[in-house]
Amino acid sequence: MKLKRNLKLYALTALLTLSLGLACFGPAFAKEAPNGKWIAGDFHQHTFYTDGGTTFDFAMGKNNEFGLDWWSNSEHGGKRPQDGNNVKWDSRPEVTILGATSVSSGHREMWRWQSLRDYAYPDILRIRDLYPTKRIFSGVEWNVPGHEHCSVSVVGKDATAVSAFEYKFDTTGYDFLTDISNNPLMAKYGSLTKQNGFKDFLQGPTSVTATGKPYPERHTDAVAACAWMQQQYTAKNLDNAWIIFAHIERAGVWSSSSGGGYNIEHFRDFNNAAPDICFGFEGAPGHQVNHWRGFGNTVNTTPGIADETRSKDFGGTYGGVGYYSAKVGGLWDALLGEGRRWFNFANSDYHLHWTAGGDDFFPGEYQKTYVYAVNRHHDRKISLNEIADGLRSGNSYFVHGDLINGLEFSAKADDETVPMGGELELKGHGKGHGKGHPVQITIKFKSPASNHHDDVPVVDHIDLIAGEITGKIAPGSPDYTKATNDSTKVIATFSQPDFTVDREGWTVIRTMVKVDKDMYFRLRGTNLAPNTPDETDADGNPLPDYLVTANQSIDGAAEAWKDLWFYSNPIFVYVDKKNDRDKKAL
Repeated sequence: MKLKRNLKLYALTALLTLSLGLACFGPAFAKEAPNGKWIAGDFHQHTFYTDGGTTFDFAMGKNNEFGLDWWSNSEHGGKRPQDGNNVKWDSRPEVTILGATSVSSGHREMWRWQSLRDYAYPDILRIRDLYPTKRIFSGVEWNVPGHEHCSVSVVGKDATAVSAFEYKFDTTGYDFLTDISNNPLMAKYGSLTKQNGFKDFLQGPTSVTATGKPYPERHTDAVAACAWMQQQYTAKNLDNAWIIFAHIERAGVWSSSSGGGYNIEHFRDFNNAAPDICFGFEGAPGHQVNHWRGFGNTVNTTPGIADETRSKDFGGTYGGVGYYSAKVGGLWDALLGEGRRWFNFANSDYHLHWTAGGDDFFPGEYQKTYVYAVNRHHDRKISLNEIADGLRSGNSYFVHGDLINGLEFSAKADDETVPMGGELELKGHGKGHGKGHPVQITIKFKSPASNHHDDVPVVDHIDLIAGEITGKIAPGSPDYTKATNDSTKVIATFSQPDFTVDREGWTVIRTMVKVDKDMYFRLRGTNLAPNTPDETDADGNPLPDYLVTANQSIDGAAEAWKDLWFYSNPIFVYVDKKNDRDKKAL
């Protein structure tokens, strides 16, 4: 095993005391629990219902064709003139369009709260019958007040809750003159008394962009929307839900005068308001075929961001992963350094395949999010609810181009083992005592024989990344807007000479780490060697994706298939006693 070339001993000692070793680890660890299963999915994609370029059934079929076990129909809020087959609503005589009249190019538009509830959801039920072994969610891509987009999915007996959420909180949903108070399903989720719009609905003539509301107030509305969903979940008005923020860097740095994307204080606000619902973001955006692997906005001019990060947007993507996640010690690490259960995901954002003129791969063709779902009823049928719980648990990872199709990452001490998303409590060792507590880090992975590009994916190296946990930062603190974690380092890099293969074909790495302070650990891996031209630097870190398409004159699809990565979610290791640690929390 080799340490990163640029990792100085003094930095390593300041971080933790590290003892490393390799051994073949028994095959039993790679086996799933009797009631658990790893399943692949994608929760951000589009059809003709909004701005997608293919029919609803076609997109659903591609999810199945490319090996996904679960997915969500999650497309824009607002209003649209056509159904999932690209048939205009006003050319279907059996359809009654509810709400305030809105016309586009001569065609009456249907508000998304109605199409979600009355048309897309019945289509989802039909597709569930067509693919009975798959799990398909109902969702919406939320136009967030004052910000960029966000993937929302809700588990319930019908689509009422997601419909109500879109109606209440989407910035393009100005259907506030409609009286639907006689609808008993909508009434479940809020007062529908007609009173200058709906008195408890944020979307109305005095809300958000309808009156040019200042961007800080719009952000407050977005926080309230997240809190509303948390309240519905806590009150058991719905079975489950998530709000996971999409292509988070695309709109640039947020400002109080012009809005934009997301800054770290916004994620902190959302997580504080809805810890069970707002628990992550898309670190790797969709649209991986375009020249910027997901982003394509103006050159960065943001103060405080070094010139070397300037590709497109403020950093663009690095190995297909956004700046907030790809930067070691950056925004994601700052959230993890608070001990926040904030997890990383990837999706296709499928609209239209690149071979048909779009920017996209099909769902499951290139990016996948794997989640470990636990079947609590022992009926061998993983449910929508159990998948949502799995995402919330953090026991998940994302991958490009099937570089791997299996990953188990764990930490063990004192006969207790925890997986990704888990919290390991070290026993009998207070902070700063002795030389640290030994923790065994185990990495097991496997790769398929080929991927959807007919390549044989091979992992070149895996980085073990670690950072300190110092506790949650209170709103109003000067550090609440700080988006870096200076303690985070790549503490070790494992390459092929370090790999051991067990009898079941899993590649195994085991590392002993001595921990004397609260820490988190995470992984990233790639098929690229360090110093790959325009792809990686001397330490194996990804370079801006625009360099390849600009310098080597290849398109985004070719670049994507040659540049593969996976990212794990973190494991949290605590030295402090739990009741002491809780005092740090808000």
